[in-house]
Amino acid sequence: MGMHLRACFALAVALGAANSAIAETRLDTDALQLEVLAGSCANCHGTDGRMVGAVPALAGRSAEQLEARLLAFKHEENTGATIMDRIAKGYTDEELATLADYFSHLPATAELTP
Repeated sequence: MGMHLRACFALAVALGAANSAIAETRLDTDALQLEVLAGSCANCHGTDGRMVGAVPALAGRSAEQLEARLLAFKHEENTGATIMDRIAKGYTDEELATLADYFSHLPATAELTP
């Protein structure tokens, strides 16, 4: 009985360690996925969302403002969009909210355009 109990305990410890490793890997993957999603915005909005010029900067804006704008593009509620209405349709609402939160936490180094 003692040997069986020790084997069960060792198995429980090993499974706990494996679950921790899996959770840590998932967090890393989520962070990497976010970087990839945000990286696609750099083509027009500049590195880390800090464009200076005609295209609006994203970094430092409120998450609520960014999310509302992105969802408006996605659901064709924003007239006058050049390409963002088509780009936003490629993302889920959750991904757009995550991107809005991501850019809101980046410091703005340039003056924000409306």
